[in-house]
Amino acid sequence: MLNRIWTFFFLGGCVAAIGRTLAGHSDVWRAMVGASFDSAKTGFEIALGLTGIMCLWLGIMRIGERGGAVEFLARAFGPLGRRLFPGIPAGHPAHGSIVMNMAANMLGLDNAATPLGLKAMGQLQELNPEKERASNDQILFLVINASSVTIVPTTIMTFRAQLGAKDPTDVFIPILVATFCSTMAGLIATGLIQRLRLWDKVVLAYLGGMTAIVAGLVTYFAHLDQAALETQSSLLANVLIFGMIMAFIVAGLRKRVDLFDAFVEGGKEGFHTAIGIVPYLVAMLVGIGVFRASGALDIILGGVRSGVHALGGDTQWVEGLPTMLMKPLSGSGARGMMIETMKTSGADSFAGRLACTIQGSTETTFYVLAVYFGSVGIRKTRHAVTCGLIADLAGFIGAIGMAYLFWG
Repeated sequence: MLNRIWTFFFLGGCVAAIGRTLAGHSDVWRAMVGASFDSAKTGFEIALGLTGIMCLWLGIMRIGERGGAVEFLARAFGPLGRRLFPGIPAGHPAHGSIVMNMAANMLGLDNAATPLGLKAMGQLQELNPEKERASNDQILFLVINASSVTIVPTTIMTFRAQLGAKDPTDVFIPILVATFCSTMAGLIATGLIQRLRLWDKVVLAYLGGMTAIVAGLVTYFAHLDQAALETQSSLLANVLIFGMIMAFIVAGLRKRVDLFDAFVEGGKEGFHTAIGIVPYLVAMLVGIGVFRASGALDIILGGVRSGVHALGGDTQWVEGLPTMLMKPLSGSGARGMMIETMKTSGADSFAGRLACTIQGSTETTFYVLAVYFGSVGIRKTRHAVTCGLIADLAGFIGAIGMAYLFWG
């Protein structure tokens, strides 16, 4: 998938450049060469700058992991998980793996979440009577993973800090609301198709409680003027994030975790993660830079912008469209689009913040489907793709709505 996307950017840029050359714009090739070198430099500088912040966050996350944060969330959401996956027998280890995977995803522990997810999918496959056809429980588990239940968007805040955002955490609340919209839409769509008992009192208590909290946040912030909204949302985001850090440290102390050793171990992982993305980030940013410098991206966005304007709609959200279209297909591609948007428009611009919110609202649906179902040999995915894309659409709409509420 990445190869096709990267090739599309380069070939699309070349085709657009040929067209512009025939139209008399001979400087387009110089712009494309310049964009290639600039994008390569930007990609390396961003990845290099990520190392310190990634060491910090993954160090803190490792303390939380050892302190029992994942186990706490697993216990807290256990009753909900048992009702959403009725095909799993009581006491089966798949219940624990599923909830642990969801808890790790909530905390942004991707390296821990993926192995747990693959383990859970394998355990669900053991219960699946038709080995090449996805079961209801497997589909719901995949949709929840694809809808990106994330409490702490660590990587996005890190990129924002690296690209000069005044307050890198100002997207925290919008992303929280957008990812909630995505998860709820995916869960309800899948539940309706699979005829789950979503009206069960325990399910309603969990989902209703979470909905009330999110609705309360949106209602409160909607009544504030722009200055108060930015000030108070920033304060709330920073208090919540630092409160979580303190909770992790306290939990680590209670379990007598060697805090320094745990932090260093997580920091080493963060360092290797940041360095490891250098070639991928450089390659994707160069491809996108060429595509933009050729004028191809401007042509596409201009056409969409004209159509939206003709219908009487506001066109600010169109700048987030490249990230939105890329997200279900490629995580690296969407990340590149987000960075390109922030680099071009500014990290604190409406477009830059919207791209970040879109990036945090969902996961890479087709990648998740390929990895999770491919790991157990499932070929018939049934309604998994449809429900995953419904979750994506809800997340994108939620992201646009939050962007207009907070920065529009």
